[in-house]
Amino acid sequence: MTGAATLFLIGTPIGNLEDISARALRVLGEIDALACEDTRRTRKIYEHFKLPSPRIIFACADHNEENASKRIVSLLGQGLSVGLATDAGMPGISDPGFRAVRAALEEGHRIEVIPGPSAVATALALSGLSAASYTFLGFAPRKPGKLRNALKADAALEHTLVLFESPHRTGALLTAALEVLGDRRAAVCIELTKMFEETARGWLSELAERFSGEEPRGEVTVVIAGNNTKFMRSAEVAAAARAAAADAADELA
Repeated sequence: MTGAATLFLIGTPIGNLEDISARALRVLGEIDALACEDTRRTRKIYEHFKLPSPRIIFACADHNEENASKRIVSLLGQGLSVGLATDAGMPGISDPGFRAVRAALEEGHRIEVIPGPSAVATALALSGLSAASYTFLGFAPRKPGKLRNALKADAALEHTLVLFESPHRTGALLTAALEVLGDRRAAVCIELTKMFEETARGWLSELAERFSGEEPRGEVTVVIAGNNTKFMRSAEVAAAARAAAADAADELA
C-alpha cells in the first residue's frame, strides 16, 4: 500500500500507454487523491487499465497550480496520500509540478517519485549523438532574440543540447541554431513512442532547409551536438555541401 501523507510524482507515458510502469499503475490505484494536468487525459489511463479511481481528483495545470498546490498541501496535512501526474512525462519537467513540490517540502511532507518515460532520454538515445553530458533547455524561447541568446550561452561547450519545440517553429529553431552554433550534427525527433514516430538526423544546414519548408506533424524534440569537432563541419565545407546539393537538384530538374 502507498504511504500516508506522501506526495507521489507519477511519471506517465509520453505517447504509448504500454510504457507505463507496474509501480505507477499500483500507486495510481491506491492513492487517496490525484492532482493532474488534465483530468480527462489522466482518466483514460484509469479506464484503459481498469484501475479504481481515487475519491478526489482535481486539476493542477499552469493556470491554477498555486491554488492546486494549496489543496495538495491541505490533503497531505489530513494524512492522505496524493498523486501528481501531468499529461505525459514527469511533473515539474517542462510541466506543472514545481510549485506543488516546493509547497509540500516547505510543510515537511514526504515526496516520492515514480519514474516514467522521458522524451529527453528517448530523443538522446535515438539521436546518435553523445549523451555523456547534455543540457536540457526545455521549450525553446519564442522570441528570436531570446532564442539566440539561449543558444549562445552554450555555444562554446561540448555538451549536447536538447530542446522541445512546437511544429510550426521547428524550422526557425534549426535556422537560428545553424547561425549561432555553426553546422553541427542534429536530430529532430517527432511523435516519440507514437504510431507515426520519426527521427530526422543530419547536419543543421540540411535539417533547417527541410523543416523551413516542411512542418512536422506532432510533438518535436530537437537534439543538437555540442562544440566537438567530431560533430561539426567548417563553414567552407558546409557551403560546398550546399552547392553540391543545389547542383544535384538542378540536374534532376
